[in-house]
Amino acid sequence: MTQPLSIVFAGTPDFAAISLKAMLDAGHKVIAVYCQPDRPSGRGKKLAHGPVKKLALEHEIPVYQPKSLRNEEAQAELAALNADLMVVAAYGLILPQVVLDTPKHGCINVHGSLLPRWRGAAPIHRAILAGDKVTGITTMQMSLGLDTGDMLDVLQTEISPQDTGASLHDRMAVMGGECLLVTLEKLKNGQMQPQVQDDSLANYANKLTKEEAQLDWNQSAAELERTVRAFNSWPVAFTKLNDLTVRVWQASVVETIASEQPGTIISADKSGLTIACAKNALRLEVLQLPGKKALSVDDILRGRADTFTVGTQFAEVINPGANS
Repeated sequence: MTQPLSIVFAGTPDFAAISLKAMLDAGHKVIAVYCQPDRPSGRGKKLAHGPVKKLALEHEIPVYQPKSLRNEEAQAELAALNADLMVVAAYGLILPQVVLDTPKHGCINVHGSLLPRWRGAAPIHRAILAGDKVTGITTMQMSLGLDTGDMLDVLQTEISPQDTGASLHDRMAVMGGECLLVTLEKLKNGQMQPQVQDDSLANYANKLTKEEAQLDWNQSAAELERTVRAFNSWPVAFTKLNDLTVRVWQASVVETIASEQPGTIISADKSGLTIACAKNALRLEVLQLPGKKALSVDDILRGRADTFTVGTQFAEVINPGANS
């Protein structure tokens, strides 16, 4: 009988924890877990364990939290584990070549894109922003480049018109665990068939910023609707009306020819606020005012109808940055 692979897992947030749980549920031998150092959380700013660390502690797996893997002490600590494989998912730290070479079978990454389509920090959200119809999980053999390693396995999913950054993230987190188990089984049975990526098809998925979540009304309604979905539930799309910051949780495209300036409210009723855009109009359906919870526009208009009158114009984006 083949000996089980001795695996080190590296990851920090929920996306990674689901892959770790899939491995544990399938009976894989996880000898250690690496995650980023605990960070202050909540109003008290107390140090909080991340999802991966919590799961590891529940299963009595040793947890390592170096600030970097570039120093010799951390590298020696990893080498002493004598692992067959390191599995990485949303870890957030750069792995130098010496670390990539430490486990017998190197390091495998669970990545939230159909590589090489989106490399980088926010592939799930960038796929929605770009209007991609399909995305998925790729497992790959890690190399020094940013998500440039040979692809091992792929699991696809369609991006529905209703998908948000949150819903797609949660679905793909589960898919990440499923795809990883397929890859581990192939590795164990010597059936791996790595495929080289086509670099000419690669795009860089920049980390999300709060600034680019501001709606630029000089874009088309279709682009803005995708922005609303992609930035739900963080950092949440927003627009400004005088000194009021309005967060937008749900919106839809209204096909119309609007003569008003982009950003102008052209109708306000129980179905929503319809705003003129560079092309067509955007109906804002669920909004959040400062210090309040998210509500339907119908509910908001009952108390703030005078704030959102027809003809009122939302602010232009002065420096739209990545959202221009």
